[in-house]
Amino acid sequence: MGKKIAEIVETIEFVADIEGAKDCLMSQQGDLWFNIDVPKGHGLKNGDKIRVIVERADE
Repeated sequence: MGKKIAEIVETIEFVADIEGAKDCLMSQQGDLWFNIDVPKGHGLKNGDKIRVIVERADE
């Protein structure tokens, strides 16, 4: 496990379709925000609460 840089626990504000192949999940929490593409079939929708963790990967 690497060094944790940031953790965001927030409600998804918007799910955008990206060319029918994936979705972009977006939200803002004060100065922190996320915008991440995920494969279709994830089952997430606007209003769902998720956790996004950014950490340096040890190889």
